[in-house]
Amino acid sequence: MKIAILDDYADAFRTAPAFARLSEHEVTVFPDTEKDPDALVARLQDMDALVLTQQRSRMPAAVIERLPRLRLIAQTGRHTGHIAMEACTKQGVIVSTGGAGGPEATAELTWALILAALRHIPEEAARLREGGWQRTIGIGLKGKTLGIYAYGRIGAMVARVGAAFGMRVLCWGREGSQERARADGYEVAESREAFFAAADVLSLHIVLNDATRGIVTAEDLALMKPGALLVNTSRAPIIASGALATALKAGRPGMAAVDVFDDEPVLGASDPLIGLPNVLCTPHLGYAERGVFDAIYEVAVDRLLAFAAGAPIGVANPEAIKG
Repeated sequence: MKIAILDDYADAFRTAPAFARLSEHEVTVFPDTEKDPDALVARLQDMDALVLTQQRSRMPAAVIERLPRLRLIAQTGRHTGHIAMEACTKQGVIVSTGGAGGPEATAELTWALILAALRHIPEEAARLREGGWQRTIGIGLKGKTLGIYAYGRIGAMVARVGAAFGMRVLCWGREGSQERARADGYEVAESREAFFAAADVLSLHIVLNDATRGIVTAEDLALMKPGALLVNTSRAPIIASGALATALKAGRPGMAAVDVFDDEPVLGASDPLIGLPNVLCTPHLGYAERGVFDAIYEVAVDRLLAFAAGAPIGVANPEAIKG
């Protein structure tokens, strides 16, 4: 088979243990994201199978319908909202899903961002490299309030670390999220307004869907303290469009650390958050960890080889399999 690996920014696939299992197939790795449908079709027109790295590339019907050789999409993870599933089924393209990293990598990055932002680590490291010496005073965590919006697997890990630092952990979210937080011994805010107003560090761990798009509003942000830090390692569209940049310019919250953006990848520093002096930005590193990528690519290769053997597994659209 001719196989394309899409959006492998760090060229991780060729160094993953699973790569050697495809020695009998022709593999092309693309380290960038191609958003133009015509250019994407030109890139993939000779491919029999694709591996999509998470949701980095959209596969609309306008692309699927123009790839007559394509027979398999191996999707790392189980999300398929970025794939035109109906078009795949109509074209006889099997979408095979499976494999996902655990919550640890994103929880770890959340704390890396919190500590880096509050202790001014990027600025001070750059200053030292340039020949200077310290010019800032950091903010400690003990006794501060850590707000966790959505107490799921990642939120729970972030909360435990906050508690270990001696922080007051205050949670908010849907009823189930609040119940889990209480069961683990954490405080739940008496109201949404009280939650945003109380947090010194507020970390978002909300799954993006139709119900949560724009769930954090400009009004919510305006309630935050001038010295507060907002952290988003979830998805950018959970915050109302443009609201965070406007809020940061107004000084509430006073700082942000973000790993996610409305339109990724962000090239040429084109997102307005990147230019703000009170924001620490990273390029969606949350799940970009060696163990995670080895695991998701291992599963993707399982899917590729099962398909090549005539017995596809993890099929999300069984109607695409020709009888």
